[in-house]
Amino acid sequence: MRLILTALLFATAVHAQQPAAPKPKAFIDPAQTDDDFAIQGEYIGEIDGKSYGVQIWAQGGGKFEAVSRLGGLPGAGWDGDRSTITRVVGTRAAGEKTAAFTSPDGSIKAEVYGASILVNNADGLKIMELNRTNRESPTLGSPPPENATVLFDGKGVNRFPNSRVDEKIGALMEGITSEDTFGDCSLHVEFILPYMPDARGQGRGNSGLYLQGRYEVQMLDSFALEGKDNECGGLYKIAAPKVNMCLPPLTWQTYDIDFTAAKYDAGNQKSANAKITVKHNGVVIHENQELPGATTSAPNKEAPTPGPVYLQNHGNPVRYRNIWVVKK
Repeated sequence: MRLILTALLFATAVHAQQPAAPKPKAFIDPAQTDDDFAIQGEYIGEIDGKSYGVQIWAQGGGKFEAVSRLGGLPGAGWDGDRSTITRVVGTRAAGEKTAAFTSPDGSIKAEVYGASILVNNADGLKIMELNRTNRESPTLGSPPPENATVLFDGKGVNRFPNSRVDEKIGALMEGITSEDTFGDCSLHVEFILPYMPDARGQGRGNSGLYLQGRYEVQMLDSFALEGKDNECGGLYKIAAPKVNMCLPPLTWQTYDIDFTAAKYDAGNQKSANAKITVKHNGVVIHENQELPGATTSAPNKEAPTPGPVYLQNHGNPVRYRNIWVVKK
């Protein structure tokens, strides 16, 4: 028994001495990324009168997944029919600037050059070409209305106490709470997610926008993923976005939100749930969605009082700018 205990203690000590896995790199400057970053992005093309949209996301170490949709890109031609989606893995050899993809049956091969995708059949004959497109939210840079409360404009107005500013891009850093509080309101915020090719899931560019410090609209690098309730634009455990409008990391994105606060009776008992409509990069992803309760990780519990705008620190360098609110 003594020998067994000694062995167990030794094994525990050895395990405790194992170095922690390195934290995935997070790039916030497009000029300081890697060779995979130039491959990642959105591409559009046409063949036989049919349009296609392809999203390629980097998975680290020269590995990629290409997601193709008949009709075009999410929010730009694709009709939401998931049966038209195909997913193919690809690789970029060390030192090369291109990535190669092959369909599971070997009948189609594609070379991605960063600016375009050349698609050939098994005999090497060209089938189609897709070109890179760099989409921009139609509400990017929207000026605040005259009756808006400007929370951050990058020009001297910053109503987030104890906040930090990334001076290189003139944007706020994660983990901030507004000094102003709001009930029913409309809100505009612009955000940029880091490029983290080695990270996955909730560790990949994670943050969140909390209305009243209670109700979260998730921020996450979910580019080219399915679009679940815990991904970008999702309402955690309540509703997935109608369409995954997440653009590639290091692209400025927008949320435009109409929020109706929960209602309470004279005895401070809730009589109606909060509701929310969200546009992600100009596309409606939630419409009059009821919010039955505060998000699990919210700093504030539900109450009949106004609350602040909270932008979550989840350990990733997410940045924010042009934040304003119109009280209703």
